[in-house]
Amino acid sequence: MAAVVVVGSYNQDYAWHSDCLPQPGETRRALGFATGPGGKGYNQAVACHRQGASTCLIAALGDDAVADLARGGAEREGLACRWQVVAGTATGSACVLIDARGQNQILVHLAANERLDPAFVRAQREDFRDARVVLTQLESNLEAIAAALELGRACGALCVLNPAPVHAGLDAALLSACDLITPNETEFAHLLTRFAATVVDPPTLAACSDAELQPPPRRLPVPTVVVTLGAQGCFVSHAEGAAWAAREPACYRLAAEPVVAMDASGAGDAFSGALAAAIAQGSSVPFTTAVRRANRVAALSTERTGTASAMPTHAELRARYGP
Repeated sequence: MAAVVVVGSYNQDYAWHSDCLPQPGETRRALGFATGPGGKGYNQAVACHRQGASTCLIAALGDDAVADLARGGAEREGLACRWQVVAGTATGSACVLIDARGQNQILVHLAANERLDPAFVRAQREDFRDARVVLTQLESNLEAIAAALELGRACGALCVLNPAPVHAGLDAALLSACDLITPNETEFAHLLTRFAATVVDPPTLAACSDAELQPPPRRLPVPTVVVTLGAQGCFVSHAEGAAWAAREPACYRLAAEPVVAMDASGAGDAFSGALAAAIAQGSSVPFTTAVRRANRVAALSTERTGTASAMPTHAELRARYGP
């Protein structure tokens, strides 16, 4: 049985590298092209699996040749998957543009992912039975995500949402079903505007003091919020009574690890997947340690191109940073 159940998306990535990202109306010559497995659900499941946590992915595929690539890649990875095949629909795909600094722009066609059936998710109930963590994102339809969180709560798992990409239908009830969320600064700003009537400027968040950053997350109906800040690391905020609140400060920041970044496309997924893997090891791992490990996995992932293929293994993590 899986320690982590990931319910989310599979997208085939089509990535172009350029010296800089094109401006509106501009055509640029690409310096390179690659295609490979991706999608937030798949990326996070691979990150979790490569960090040594037994992992199961529940996702939807179309009935096309790309679906065969997805199944073959997961088998080679050794990742347990429960695939719903959606007839007459394409498998999800993503256009990824990456500049010389590793920054990116991404356009996603979710296709089959948006038709992941809540009934299919519930039919995998046995996979949730021993799960310690249920991890979801917002590239699938919200009914399927709600079903996953419902099953997670029923089995006593920690429910984690990476609220990306921002979904217009996300409501407070689904957010309240989560124990932990991992937004980046832009997603965090969207959540605050929608659910807390609070406006923040995403580029300025990293420069705020911890005292300035702590009040906004506490206006969201989630016990623990971890805001990823890219090259500035991450900020952790616990509500009073949150699972880890009694054992560590109510808020703190962890710096990013120094790297020579080539491609930051999958860094957020590396973070969420590695965090889930560390939490799944049980209460013996302090949350601060789990976040630090996730920070390091995210940093290492940027030193390679690609998304799922760039996720580092636990052995690679230990080789760089030690036990």
